[in-house]
Amino acid sequence: MKGPAPLGILLVASCLAAISMGQVDIGVRDLLTGLITGEGPGALILDTIRGPRVATALGAGAVLGLSGALFQTLFRNPLAAPDILGFTSGAGLAVVAATALGLNLPMPLVASLGGLLAALLVALASLRPGTPTSPLTLILVGLGIGFGASALTTFLMTLLPNATAADAQRWMAGSLAARNWSHVLQVWLPGLVLAVAAAAQIKTLAVLELGDELSAGLGIDVQRSRWGIAATGVLLAATGVAVAGPIPFVALMAGPFGSRLTKARTLKGKLMSAAAAGALVTVLADLFARAALPGIQLPVGVMTGLIGAPYLLWRLSREMERGEL
Repeated sequence: MKGPAPLGILLVASCLAAISMGQVDIGVRDLLTGLITGEGPGALILDTIRGPRVATALGAGAVLGLSGALFQTLFRNPLAAPDILGFTSGAGLAVVAATALGLNLPMPLVASLGGLLAALLVALASLRPGTPTSPLTLILVGLGIGFGASALTTFLMTLLPNATAADAQRWMAGSLAARNWSHVLQVWLPGLVLAVAAAAQIKTLAVLELGDELSAGLGIDVQRSRWGIAATGVLLAATGVAVAGPIPFVALMAGPFGSRLTKARTLKGKLMSAAAAGALVTVLADLFARAALPGIQLPVGVMTGLIGAPYLLWRLSREMERGEL
């Protein structure tokens, strides 16, 4: 089976499993009854306990996957993902800083500002007048700024009351616990708007893949286009971070995984498969985090970290073999 069908089937099956399985399992018949009548345990699961959690996981994973694919295509490097470049750490720092300062601001807005500020710092620290910035330089600078943002986040959490600090710590590890329909709206509404913005930039991104000189010759303002696409990617990542925390490695893995599974050839197909793969990885990671240890719910970031760390090492070894690192 080729095309998007296998990925779509896996995504639907994973959502059904995530809704059905947990500390209390529930059958498909009960779920259908709850969906149709709005009564019984199926309705409680869908409306309150697992429905919003799975919907939030879908949205957060999709925006992270799409963000990662945009950056990997823009920089033509499979390691160029928002979590590697430090953008998600910056968004997380902004949210914790706003909590520590007692600011009553919308968290998606705070996370977006933090991610954009981190992106600006990476760009400024990577610039060398008269010399093109290499993807490796961006990655190394992004890692440094990401580690710095994580250190500041840890420091700020020591200033928070114990209960708030514990909640922040769980959120920083990537958490989908206690999500409700307001969180679903927080990720899906801006996510859809940004997905449309990304779709409008696909032709420009495809031209940029041809190289700077040829792109400029075709009438593309290279620097402005890059900044626009990068801003879209940062805002997508910040949208996911705002509701689920800085879940590691989803953005890094989603693009290659989705393209391999769907055999996508076009840029549009690759971006769509990356979004779907990000959603799949996040939903499955959250399911395993809930089901791995009876009676204990691990943060979803723990599971994505266990999967993503070996993938990152493998990808680094591949890049070194090719002489690109």
